[in-house]
Amino acid sequence: MKKLIFMGVALVALTLGACKKNYTCDCKKSRTSGGTTVTTDDGTYTFDDTRTRAETRCNDQEGSGSDAFGDYSRNCTIQ
Repeated sequence: MKKLIFMGVALVALTLGACKKNYTCDCKKSRTSGGTTVTTDDGTYTFDDTRTRAETRCNDQEGSGSDAFGDYSRNCTIQ
């Protein structure tokens, strides 16, 4: 009986640990042109998900490349 109660409590704890909530993903873009690097805000996203999925979705927003303004990299982090 004690094992059954313990397993029930453990299941509830695991379920609560995987709850969805709002996570904010903050992205910044760093541009390099002529040896100078400038970092600017480049968007904020809110994900209503588990922390693990929100981090994955936030990381999917990252990237790098180049355009008419120079080379850039976009880094995003969960706040």
